[in-house]
Amino acid sequence: MKRVTGIGGIFFKAKDPKAMHAWYKRHLGIDVQDWGGAAFTWTDAEGKPSAGTTIWSVGPADGDQFAPSSAPFMINYRVADVVALMAVLKEEGCNVLDKFDDGEYGKFAWVMDPEGNRVELWEPPPGQ
Repeated sequence: MKRVTGIGGIFFKAKDPKAMHAWYKRHLGIDVQDWGGAAFTWTDAEGKPSAGTTIWSVGPADGDQFAPSSAPFMINYRVADVVALMAVLKEEGCNVLDKFDDGEYGKFAWVMDPEGNRVELWEPPPGQ
C-alpha cells in the first residue's frame, strides 16, 4: 500500500504573523495571500503546470490549530487513500485522532507522532 506521496503543506506559528508574511514576501518572494499563506502550484520537468499544490501558511502563536500538539508547526502529507492508511495506522498501534474531514478540498485525517506532533494526512480531490 502506498503511504505518503508528497508534502501537501507546511504550517507554522509566529508571534507576529503579519510581520512574518511581509518578511517572506519581501525577502523570499512568497506571494502571501490575505488568508495567511501561499499555494505553490506544481510543475513538470519542463516547467508546465501539473495537478497539485503545496500550501505554506503562518498563523498566530497563540492559536490551537495544531492541538493536541504543542508544537509550533504541522506538516501536511499527501496520501493516496487516507481512509485505508488510517486503518493501517490504527492496526499498527499509532495514536490516530478521531477527527476526519471530507470536503471540497479533499479528505483529511490526523495522527500523532511519537513525540506528540500532530501530523495531517490529506487525500486531495480527484485531479489534484
